[in-house]
Parts: sequence; structure tokens; C-alpha cells
Amino acid sequence: MNFTAAAPAVWNPAFADAEDCLLSSDQCVVQGQHYFVKGLIEIPVIGGNEVFSWGVWVSLSRENFSRAADRWDTPGRESEKPYFGWLTTDLPVYSPTTLNLKTNVHTRPLGERPFVELEPTDHPLAVEQHTGITLDRVREIAAAVLHPAADG
Repeated sequence: MNFTAAAPAVWNPAFADAEDCLLSSDQCVVQGQHYFVKGLIEIPVIGGNEVFSWGVWVSLSRENFSRAADRWDTPGRESEKPYFGWLTTDLPVYSPTTLNLKTNVHTRPLGERPFVELEPTDHPLAVEQHTGITLDRVREIAAAVLHPAADG
């Protein structure tokens, strides 16, 4: 019920050894100029209590990234106001691209990934987040993600 991206779309493995770059399981910095956090786009599954989630990367301003990083291990961090960001994960099961969709990143209690709320638009991913998906749609997504060659 969860698929996740290992890095933001702009990450290049060549950055791994650069002093001004960082990629951890929760945060990413590219060339000391671009800042990202990992969060979850959660989509309710219609007819059940389950939630399907995408583990995605969102770019934040330098100020918001610093603020989030400063509070990363602070109890009560969930009281932070949401941070505006741009989705930087291309989820291939959606058209048009999911890159650069507007988001709000909601910090949650320690040990929980932030919740990524998409701006309400007519983009299929935003529609699914707000209206939910069927279990058949979950299976369709799983097949497309796990067996991409089967589509062509």
C-alpha cells in the first residue's frame, strides 16, 4: 500500500560525493542551493479503512528547510505551520507529469513522515488524494510500478 521514490527527480548519483550535496532517507540538498524533504501523499482507499501512500520528495525554500531541519528531532514539531513546496517526484502512472505540483508539507509527530497535501486542482493525483481510490486502482498502480515493461 506504499510506493516510494529514493531521491528527488533532480538528484544525480554523481552528487553523492560532493560536499554541497546530501541525500538521506528524509532530507536532500543539491549543490547547496536546492532543498528537499520526503513526505507521504496519502490517498484513502474507498470502502475500507486503508490508505495508499506515495513516498515523495518536495522542494522547500532554504528558510523552510532550515526551520524543518532545526525541529526534526523536537517533540511537538507537529504544531508547525505547513511549509509550501513543489512536488519533485515524477509518478509515472499519472499524466500529465506530477513534477512541480504545488503542495503544503505538514509536519507530524516524531517518527512520522510529513504529510504532503496537494493543492486542489484537476490533476489526477490531486483528484485521487481528495476523493480516494478503489482497491482495483491500487492494483493497477502496483502493476504499473512493479512491472513497467508490461505496459508497452
